[in-house]
Amino acid sequence: MRTIALRDALREALHEEMARDESVFVIGEDVIAHGGPYTVTQGIVDKWPDRIFETPIAEAGIVGLGVGAALAGMRPVVEIMYVDFITCAMDEVVNQAAKMRYMTGGQASVPIVIRLPCGPARLVAAQHSQIMESWFMHVPGLQVAAPSTPYDAKGLMKTAIRSPDPVAFFEYKALYVSEGEVPEEDYVIPFGKADIKREGEDATVVAIGGMVPRALEAGVALEDEGYDIEVVDPRTLAPLDMETICESVRRTGRAVVCEMDSSFAGTGAEIAAALAEQCFHDLRAPIVRVGSPHVPMPFAEELVNVTVPDSAAVCDAVRKVMA
Repeated sequence: MRTIALRDALREALHEEMARDESVFVIGEDVIAHGGPYTVTQGIVDKWPDRIFETPIAEAGIVGLGVGAALAGMRPVVEIMYVDFITCAMDEVVNQAAKMRYMTGGQASVPIVIRLPCGPARLVAAQHSQIMESWFMHVPGLQVAAPSTPYDAKGLMKTAIRSPDPVAFFEYKALYVSEGEVPEEDYVIPFGKADIKREGEDATVVAIGGMVPRALEAGVALEDEGYDIEVVDPRTLAPLDMETICESVRRTGRAVVCEMDSSFAGTGAEIAAALAEQCFHDLRAPIVRVGSPHVPMPFAEELVNVTVPDSAAVCDAVRKVMA
């Protein structure tokens, strides 16, 4: 298979789905200029100039338009330049898109994909570095995807676009240039199916989004200490594949849950609680969580490096459960 970057995989997914289904269109800020802020929408205007639209800086209007178009039978892919800005459109996401199928007794659906570039990358501080996956996991009716590899990104994006229900699609900015193998033939990845990125026997590391490559780095580093860790990537957080995660933890007897977001009331907390409920008697050590401290993302590079967990933090957590 050829090797491409994650942003290229997302771009391919968009192009292929727009070619497959004429109801798919793209809307967002700067999605035409420079091929979008992250070049994911590059080339769309050349092929489908009437199916990609640049907007003013008005997130409530952007998402609201997308919800209305979805109700009218279209399949909008809405880009929010930074996930932080989705707070300006929370009513449209949480009270409209997420609840419409339930409130109409299944008579209406909102097949909208909201692309949410997230997490620290460049030094863009507190208002441009958040992740907030757990906000959307908490909302019934929303699906939440968080791919970590180009293969997963393309397959999950195609599934998201074809889904009859709204999807919050988290794209870690730090992973856009990461490369991986992606087949040229058409494929989709079902939501609610975790992937074991590395097999191991001593401890299970559940890594979310941007923490997956750091967990894999930790796996290599820990080999020198005699520890063989298994890395499980949920890939989607709603639905969440606890069955695969629990199977791994029951086999290894130890669990570490890693996320880039604040570990307070976060995605990792939900996974850890579910493991405590479902796998308590299989655990040989307390569950350990790895995440950022409960502080706004700083601007200074030195402080960012201290705030965001790295592979060394994963190694330390594994040592704790192994001790």
